[in-house]
Amino acid sequence: MANIAFIGLGNMGGPMAINLVKAGHQVCVFDLSKEAVAHVVEQGATTQAQASDCVKDAEFIISMLPAGKHVEAVYLSENGLINHIAKGALVIDSSTIDSPTSISVGAALLAQGINFIDAPVSGGVGGAVAGTLSFMVGGSEADFNQAKPVLDNMGKNVFHAGDHGAGQVAKACNNMLLSVLMLATSEALQLGISNGLDASVLSNIMSKSSGSNWTLDVYNPCPGVMGNVPSSNDYQGGFMVDLMAKDLGLAMDTAVKSHSSTPMGALARSLYAMHAANGNGAKDFSSAFNLFNQKK
Repeated sequence: MANIAFIGLGNMGGPMAINLVKAGHQVCVFDLSKEAVAHVVEQGATTQAQASDCVKDAEFIISMLPAGKHVEAVYLSENGLINHIAKGALVIDSSTIDSPTSISVGAALLAQGINFIDAPVSGGVGGAVAGTLSFMVGGSEADFNQAKPVLDNMGKNVFHAGDHGAGQVAKACNNMLLSVLMLATSEALQLGISNGLDASVLSNIMSKSSGSNWTLDVYNPCPGVMGNVPSSNDYQGGFMVDLMAKDLGLAMDTAVKSHSSTPMGALARSLYAMHAANGNGAKDFSSAFNLFNQKK
């Protein structure tokens, strides 16, 4: 079992850290929220007053932070963790950030003898709790192989996407596709409903036909079609609209840098930004269903 430091105990990071504790690892956690720290400590983790004290003896340092600026600050600022992590340790950054920032942070750590992979995740809070996340890893094959047994304790699918930054690009592609599928599924369901079809009947027809997809079959956006999904709980829980809008921004930045054509992604970003601006930022991203509701 490994000595692991876990930095960032939000909706995703907290459950991920708990699964590492359950797997038998020695886990030291740090977060600015005392409540978040206390919850994970109750499950068997330890903590320190400073993140630097958590990481100094760690073999693995896992971070789950909101944005690239936070990752840069945590690792590379004047008092950053780069000054406290032991040489030969492996940093696993599971934050969803832009690929260039991930590459630059990794390069700075490597220059100090600290290994690094970017390993953003897919699967949402439910996947974090259940330990069924998908990890998209960017880094060397050796570092991927070293990290995989640890990642396996938090997920069921661990992919080596390529070199540093590749995990972030894969995550951007996946979430761009997810957003487009959710919008298209919502539009199709609302079209059927507007023409007298029952949403459950139409969902069943499409799920058994060529329109089948994850947002329809597993995460249906129409209230009442499925239980235990955000659409049947007033779109509470799940993956927030604000976060989808952020991820689509990252995807569009990636497209600009590579001169890629992403008209569907650009439209999805515009629609989710509008949906967030209308006061829906904290709702689940499947609430985009209401963008196509002519009665609202």
